[in-house]
Amino acid sequence: MKYLIAGLGSVGRRHMRNLVALGETDIVLYRTHKATLPDDELAGYPVETDLAQALKKHKPDGVIVSNPTSLHLDVAIPAAEAGCAILLEKPIAGSMERVDVLQKAVQKSGSKVLTAFQFRFHPGMVKTKELIQNGEIGRVVSASVHFGEYLPAWHPWEDYRQGYAARADMGGGVVATQCHSLDYLPWLVGRDVESVWGFAGKLSDLEVTADDTAKIGLRFEGGALGSLHLDYNQQPPEHEFRIIGANGTIKWNLADGAARIYRTEKKDWDVYPLPAGWERNVMFQQQTGHFVDIVKGRAEPSCTLEDGIRAQRLIAAVHKSSITGKSVSPNGDA
Repeated sequence: MKYLIAGLGSVGRRHMRNLVALGETDIVLYRTHKATLPDDELAGYPVETDLAQALKKHKPDGVIVSNPTSLHLDVAIPAAEAGCAILLEKPIAGSMERVDVLQKAVQKSGSKVLTAFQFRFHPGMVKTKELIQNGEIGRVVSASVHFGEYLPAWHPWEDYRQGYAARADMGGGVVATQCHSLDYLPWLVGRDVESVWGFAGKLSDLEVTADDTAKIGLRFEGGALGSLHLDYNQQPPEHEFRIIGANGTIKWNLADGAARIYRTEKKDWDVYPLPAGWERNVMFQQQTGHFVDIVKGRAEPSCTLEDGIRAQRLIAAVHKSSITGKSVSPNGDA
């Protein structure tokens, strides 16, 4: 099988390394040569600078879209039209504009799309979903996320002010770039979101042109409530969630990765730790392995294009709510 990678920043190179580790070495690089990392590890791979020519000449079976957010659809739409399987980095686009074009291309060609929300492969997340689905905390009443990081520490080898995450013109901002929880919270709760309110803005002293802090409220179908805090400013970083049910509570934090459940009938906490030897790249490896299975026809995407679109609608709804000061339905025209 042949793979084309569009975007060779840190995540694109991670995908490439994981492909190679899986024995997939027939890889073509589509480049604009704007990456800030050294080119050493890219030596020996064929390079194309024209996407249409790359798709026509190499006929890749799978395409990995890991370029800046605002440019995702420029690659994903032609790849879908060519019938390629696609690993599409989150968020799927800089806005809802042209997302319908991608949908139509996928429907016409039969292309399979895996949206790259890697936290769905985190053992603590997987265990949490299992516990909720099994009714271990009863009906979910509320859920909350705190996700704070320091943007300049993400890629210390480059000027954070020039990265896509800091720039509104490249589809950045904390709501879009850190939209993981806008995907995983509805996935864990098992309910779609019917209403959103949000406040988002540039509040820190960071030199960014997009929102760096956000407070978000969600109302899920069935009435459960959710809240999220996202920021680019927090030191030290912290990523955790808490899901409260009628019969218990589940907590998780990225620091140790364990899922913790308090069952009211037991009146004590049970802890489900990470597997021995687990490290962060494992969830990316599993995601890449799943994508390879999709390309080879052995699996269907576990995180679909429609999942990516739902998260994109939530991002749009947060921004619309922040501008209008009103709650917004993500299924409207946000």
